[in-house]
This record gives sequence, structure tokens and C-alpha cells, in this order.
Amino acid sequence: MSDSVSDCTERRSAVTEAEVEALVRGICFKTGPPRYLGVEVEWLVHELRLPQLPVPPARLEAAYAALRALPLRSALTVEPGGQLELSSAPAASLMECIRSVSADLDAVRATLRESGLGLSGYGHDPWNPPSRFLHEPRYDAMERYLDRAGPEGRAMMCSSASVQVCLDAGYEEPGPLGHGRRWWLAHQLGAVLVAAFAHSPLAQGRHTGWRSTRQSLWAAMDPGRSSAPPLGAEPRAAWARRVLDAPVMCVRAPDGSPWGVPEGMTFREWTRSGTPPDRADLDYHLTTLFPPVRPRGHLELRMIDAQPGDDGWIVPLAVTAALFDDAEAAEIAYRTVKPLAERADSLPAPCNPLWQEAARNGLADPELREAAVTCFAAAAEALPRLGATTAVLDAVAEFTDRYVARGRCPADDLLSQLHRQSPGQSHGQSHGRSHGQFHGKDIRT
Repeated sequence: MSDSVSDCTERRSAVTEAEVEALVRGICFKTGPPRYLGVEVEWLVHELRLPQLPVPPARLEAAYAALRALPLRSALTVEPGGQLELSSAPAASLMECIRSVSADLDAVRATLRESGLGLSGYGHDPWNPPSRFLHEPRYDAMERYLDRAGPEGRAMMCSSASVQVCLDAGYEEPGPLGHGRRWWLAHQLGAVLVAAFAHSPLAQGRHTGWRSTRQSLWAAMDPGRSSAPPLGAEPRAAWARRVLDAPVMCVRAPDGSPWGVPEGMTFREWTRSGTPPDRADLDYHLTTLFPPVRPRGHLELRMIDAQPGDDGWIVPLAVTAALFDDAEAAEIAYRTVKPLAERADSLPAPCNPLWQEAARNGLADPELREAAVTCFAAAAEALPRLGATTAVLDAVAEFTDRYVARGRCPADDLLSQLHRQSPGQSHGQSHGRSHGQFHGKDIRT
């Protein structure tokens, strides 16, 4: 989950309801030619000697202090449960993005190895219960708020990790690269991406019943916070209404004091109160909304589980970029997923039947598998036009052959490992480091 302060607003004095709507409508969808691409990669941090063991907080803090001294191009942040996130700078090409983040990850891994630590790409921690590493007023308040609805929010905060692809909103005008089409496509193709890249079937060593447990957590959380706005409306208007009508998670307090956690107050109601929010409060409120597609001047696609292997994150980045930023591939993807939209029953993602099926069964669903086969083929055709190297093309082809063509996803490998274990063997001991490594190829150059 990416919780840095949103750049959707400028800081001024108190805001009215009308000002909030105008700000969100005018700034959170910045239209124009799709020129830039970004990625946010989240990782679980583990002991190299026994990955299933939790890392003591003191060792994590010491390792993160060393990481903060590194000269990285990506922004490095720590999530509430101690997960590590690298957020790329906006890149002018797919390969620029891959090379920049890969170089940063090499530096991060080398520093962590000195402390006996490593990175694991799972959508949800397979071994350990949620445990909060960061104890700050912001996360204290967030935990209090989310606990009201159930345990899913705490698990999301502390145990989940993802690959988030960031795309320009697109042209103002209609067409395959228009912002209206891209907004719609992100929500419908999103179910295919959930299914193809599902990689979180386990919690505390047991099968949860989902290929993407991470996605099931988002669907079970507060729908006013984690679900998409209605797709039938104009995107700017729909998002502005969602921002105003979403519950306020917490009210910031100065000097390290505990933050307030209102009971059932929407942001719209706050603007109508005697102590209305200012623009910094709006900035913060926007970071507490977790829909599967979040507009932040660009589109942040949040539905993809963290992937296995050091370089597994590159495949969803490449496939997603191709299906959105290449006009021919975008048109194929649009035509392919359009029939799937009927299965959503006009309900918002991720709480509709299509997304639920994707999270539960992955590409075992025949229609999702068929759509994935077509979309991955379109991406493979488009990637050379985006400047992808042979190594990246080979990685996409290998993922397609290993998973998509067989109606499988990375979660199925974990489930197969679980089923092969002897009764006395822990899952962590059976986990092979080579899982998802594309046979050792370097796919970054």
C-alpha cells in the first residue's frame, strides 16, 4: 500500500465542499499523451537462513537505517508491518524504469545481505500473523479505525505486498489511449491481472481458499475506502464524489499527540462542520483511500500481488504497460475484456463477482484464462514497439508458457509445494529460492 502524501492538491487554507470537488476533478486526472511509466514494488523482509522466521524489530531498524544512506533513484519507504517499498521516479520508457529500479534493488539486496536479511515477493506473508513494526500516531489511528470492521485491515497493513504499476491518465479525447477508456479498462482488465499474477494463497502456513488472499482482504474491508466508484459516470465526477463521501479515517494532531478517529464522518460532512479541513487534510484523506485504481494525477493500478523471484515484478510491469500504452494492444485488451464486464453485475471492483472469482480461482476460471491468453499475446506483440529487450520478451513468454497457457498462476506453485510437504515439514523449509527466477536469466538489460 502506498501511503505517501498525495500530490493531487496544493496546500492552502480550509477547503469547502465545492473547492474539494473542483480540486479533485481538475488535478487528480492530468490528461495528455501517455509519456511516463512508474512502478512501486513492495517486499516482505525475511531472514536469509530461515525465511519463515520473523525478523526482530531492532534488526529491521538497523538494516533500514543502512538502506536510507544509499543513493537510490527510487523513493524508499517502510510499510506498517516492516515491508519495504521502492517507488520509481517517473520514467520515459519501460526499459528506463526497469533498469533504474533493478539497480536500486541490487543495492538494497546487497546491503540487506550484510545483515543476513533478504527480500521475498509474496502478496501476503505465508508464515506469520500480522505484527506492526511502525508505531506512529498515523498507524495507531489507522489500526484503530480498520479494527472496527474486522481483522482484514490489520492484515492488509502488516502482511501484504504488491506490484503497483503507475500509468499516465491518457488523452483528454476519446480513443484507445483516452482517459475515459483507460479508466474503464483498468477496472475490467484489473480482474485479469489479479487472476494471472495471484500469489498469496497462504496465511500462517495454511491455504486460505483464495489464490490472492491479498485481494480478498481489500474486498472485505470498508467498501467506502477500498472499492472503486461506479464506472457508468464520468471519471472525474465519480472520483470527486467518492472522495467526498468516503469516511474520514483519522484527524491529524500536532506534536506526536494521538490522532482522532471519527465515528462515521464523511469528508463531505467534515467540510460542512464548524471546524472544516484544510488542504493538507485533503491531501492526507486521499492517501487513506485504497481503490484498485487510484487517480493521483496518474493512474495507480494496485491489484497485482508481489511476485516470486528477484525480477518477477518486471513481467506484470511490462505486460500492463504494453496493454495500456500501445494503442493496438489497448484496443485488443478492450475488446477482450468487454464481455467479462457483464460478470461484474454493475458492482464496483473489487467486490463484484468477476473480481471475486479472479481472486479465489485465478486462471482456473475458463473465461479469465481465455482473456489472459489473448491479452498476454497482444502484450508480447506490443513490447518490441515499446523498446523491450529480448530478455524481457523472453521473461514474458516464459511466464505465459508456465502459467497463462496452462490456466495457472504463481499461487498454484505455492499450493503444489504445500501439498507435497510431509506432515512434519514446515512450509518455509520446503520453499525453494529458485521459485520464479526464470531459470537465472537477467531480464533487466
